[in-house]
Amino acid sequence: MGFIESSAFWIGLLKIIWVNILLSGDNAVVIALASRSLPPAQQTHAIIWGSVAAIILRVILTIFAVHLLQLPWLKAVGALMLVWIGVQLLEDEDDEGQVNEAGSLFSAIKTILIADLVMSLDNVLAVAAAADTAPAEVKLTLVVLGLALSIPIVIFGSSIVLKLMERLPIIVTLGAMLLGWIAGEMLVKEEAVSLYVPDNTVLHVFFSLSGALLVLAIGKLKSRFARVNS
Repeated sequence: MGFIESSAFWIGLLKIIWVNILLSGDNAVVIALASRSLPPAQQTHAIIWGSVAAIILRVILTIFAVHLLQLPWLKAVGALMLVWIGVQLLEDEDDEGQVNEAGSLFSAIKTILIADLVMSLDNVLAVAAAADTAPAEVKLTLVVLGLALSIPIVIFGSSIVLKLMERLPIIVTLGAMLLGWIAGEMLVKEEAVSLYVPDNTVLHVFFSLSGALLVLAIGKLKSRFARVNS
């Protein structure tokens, strides 16, 4: 346990916690979006278990991050998944049907895990980099501790966003569009795409904005189509 006395250990731990705080905003939005249609007691369970499961998943991803991000077309597939999740969340907003609570809870946690899996592919590299200055034998310990300590931060952030959604329903739409924005960012970072897209801020914003508008357009069209045929 001598590593606890090492300044490098504590500096690395603080860096990981800080990086995770900075990167957890979009995750808190997804957790709140996925939980909003559940009864209050189910919302609490979805937020807690979804956050814990997402952090555990992020630890596993961090271990394999470098190898995962080398897979071709992974970011493009992830971008499509985020668009699909954003559309589904918009559909849920307009869905007035009642669903079995246990099934809804499982569905919410599944949505949280899938979205966090996709959005964490880049984030975990930042966490791994934050631990890189620590001694090799404690790097994994640092990652696990740092991400575990961030669980209450994600839960607290999700609870705040959820309460805001209850007061301002427009946040649901903006949250779904945020997933589309992130999808656009991921797509332009895909190596096969970035080769043909100049490193230009305006073009990158165009891709992100296009993703956000795509989620909004598909979600609203599907909801309108469903209402016409109901």
